[in-house]
Amino acid sequence: MFDIPESVRFDDEFGIDAKSEQEAVTETRKRLQRNDDLTEFLGRGHYAHYVPSLVDHLSQRSEFITSYTQYQPEVTQGFLQALFEYQSMLVELTGLGVANCSMYDEATALAEAALLAKRVRAADGDRVLVPEYVRDGHVSVLENYTSGADVTVERYGADAGNVDTEALAAAIDDDVVLVYAENPTTTGAIEERLDAVGDLADDHDALFCLGSDPVAMSLLQRPADVGADVVVGDASVLGMPASYGMGLGVFACREEFLRQVPGRLVGASEDADGNRAYTLTLQTREQHIRKERATSNICTNQAWVALRTAIHAASLGSGGLVDLAERMVELPRTLAADLDALTGVRAPVHDRHHFREFLVHTDQPAPAIAADLEAEGFAVHAVGDHRLQVCVTDANEHAADRLVDAFAGVTN
Repeated sequence: MFDIPESVRFDDEFGIDAKSEQEAVTETRKRLQRNDDLTEFLGRGHYAHYVPSLVDHLSQRSEFITSYTQYQPEVTQGFLQALFEYQSMLVELTGLGVANCSMYDEATALAEAALLAKRVRAADGDRVLVPEYVRDGHVSVLENYTSGADVTVERYGADAGNVDTEALAAAIDDDVVLVYAENPTTTGAIEERLDAVGDLADDHDALFCLGSDPVAMSLLQRPADVGADVVVGDASVLGMPASYGMGLGVFACREEFLRQVPGRLVGASEDADGNRAYTLTLQTREQHIRKERATSNICTNQAWVALRTAIHAASLGSGGLVDLAERMVELPRTLAADLDALTGVRAPVHDRHHFREFLVHTDQPAPAIAADLEAEGFAVHAVGDHRLQVCVTDANEHAADRLVDAFAGVTN
């Protein structure tokens, strides 16, 4: 444990003067004030929605904030009930029978879906197909996670922001165990061909995995209704700010795959007196059962983040969640139209409905425009030589008009 290689060992002094707590806080504040004050219109998997103060007040109660994993149900009934409610919300949103609350993030949830597909598929197979619009980081995690299971990850084509069903039909065969698609996609386009993707997967005895999030699922087609067998995504779009690393992986699947679900499941039961009680019903990690029977070696969980997501969703209610989702269609439509009216700008690039974000074509080089916008106090993604990606939510809509003005200034 303490055998530190000499090449990375440091035996000198750090040369940091000791400071009192007050001095350290003052110095830290001075350093943080040097950060650029940017209004972010970033997206691509990291989204900010307004989080009610109720979420902080409840989730930071000592009973929650000091809890680790709810192994002892007799002392964690409140937390277990909250997690059961979170799972129930996901079941309702996805239309699938089982959901857990233990995934790290969206990328690892997708990887766990691939491993589940490899285990449950009746015929031999080792290929997983993902559309070319999926972020490279997700594909990298998927490849790394599944390499030990001899799973091959391959990309198939996209067409104008959606799945190219002809390319998928050409790529799929009976050795495919999982087909993945997103709704909305990485570029914010609402996928219009999910039924066709589900049918192609079903025709070849492959599982269909759909990537989405709780806000989008409250408005878009239910995953179960388009043939999805597994749903993955990031649930921390509710309850958390855009954290750029911290997340909460959604994982839901059909009930027939119950015993193949990774991580842990909270279930409802009865105690000795006949009262309703909650417990960790299913734990199929390597730490709990024999390695050869385990479904995953996941070593922690995101229970506290799931708690925050559940509180936020409950505070919105079903109607409030749908209202929020409808705004996520209206806001990008309005902002895209305003940008499209500018000279040298075309938005959105794809003639489709969008959710939160969209691509923008610029006649001038996109990286240069992104840099100029940063100088004006706005952060957007440059995703190509002449393409930017812009994300607008209830958290930054107040600055949308100023962003359009800045666009006008830097593109003229």
